[in-house]
Amino acid sequence: MASAFLQNSLVKKRENMTTLYVILAIIVVGILWLIGVYNGLIRLKNRTDEAWSDIDVQLKRRHDLIPNLVETVKGYATHERELFENVTRARAAAMSAKSMEEKGKTENALSETLKSLFAVTENYPQLKASENFAKLQDELSDTENKIQASRRFYNGNVRDFNTKIQTFPNNTVAGMLKFGKYEFFEAETAEKENISVKF
Repeated sequence: MASAFLQNSLVKKRENMTTLYVILAIIVVGILWLIGVYNGLIRLKNRTDEAWSDIDVQLKRRHDLIPNLVETVKGYATHERELFENVTRARAAAMSAKSMEEKGKTENALSETLKSLFAVTENYPQLKASENFAKLQDELSDTENKIQASRRFYNGNVRDFNTKIQTFPNNTVAGMLKFGKYEFFEAETAEKENISVKF
């Protein structure tokens, strides 16, 4: 009788230990899964931030080229004062924009003023023949291409990150950890075409 009681007691202990091990295994797997989801979200967030940084570098380069371009054009087209002021205002607005939406709008407005500037230069053959202007034109064209490539790369990373935080069960973890959606850096319809810098 004592041996049966002892045997039942050992069986119960084994069952309790097995249950404890299963519970511990589930907790460990759950923690590892949470760590994996968190690390994946951080990795995608950092890639998206890096992609935005690439756009920011190209936009800064563009902003730095514009004063030289305006000064070069001013030397030949002195009576286009209003146009120069528009370009300068649009550049200042683009440089001071904070949110993604605001940046997109101000950069698109800047592109429009640059199109006007380039349209005016058609009336000045000496300007079109200027070596300095040709160099600035090439640099700006190269910068515009890099902005487009950086924008595509950024938007691809935004798509991946937003998809990850919106799909189940990642959305639960992302919500608890306050991961928010990124905005796409959109071009307006008129802006989707490259700025024409051919002369």
